[in-house]
Amino acid sequence: MKVLKTSIDKIDEDIIFEAISVLSEGGVILYPTDTVYGLGANIFDKNAVKKVFDIKQRSFLKPLSILVRDVESIDLVAKVSLSQKQTLNKYLPGPYTFILNKRKIVPRVITSGLSDVGVRVPDCELACRLAGIFPITTTSANLSDDEMLANPDEILDQLDCEVDLVIDVGDLNSSHASSIIDLTGFRPKIIRK
Repeated sequence: MKVLKTSIDKIDEDIIFEAISVLSEGGVILYPTDTVYGLGANIFDKNAVKKVFDIKQRSFLKPLSILVRDVESIDLVAKVSLSQKQTLNKYLPGPYTFILNKRKIVPRVITSGLSDVGVRVPDCELACRLAGIFPITTTSANLSDDEMLANPDEILDQLDCEVDLVIDVGDLNSSHASSIIDLTGFRPKIIRK
């Protein structure tokens, strides 16, 4: 496991390049977002996505969300209506995960066979840059149903495993995951605040 220390406000091109290389080769990374640290894998690499489930000890019946680099990229993984696009443009980038109808390109392992997918564009340039070539998983870096921690060392102790790469920006100010809002119905529905 390699640990790369940086600042959340500073974009180090070498770190971005190295992280994308690890993701491209089927690795799993621990990375910061605007809310909590996340576990990232290339969504198109089934084995890497399964590693994320294993690390979190998460049921394959519980879907993962996807991080894309910007609001425009959401169209690649989800079907977005005009009114949904207005909502997305209003709140993203930001601490929200929006549930949308997925496109066929999204692998079944991500969505647990559901017809929708959670999509994030965090207000964190570093995290968004990691999804510059392909979307990545975005799920809190903790054991399923366990406490979310703000420090990479504590997170790794809790997970009791090794990820391939850690982007360490120190303690994050938040220990709350993103709010989840379902946009697939007639009206937006808050799933998690």
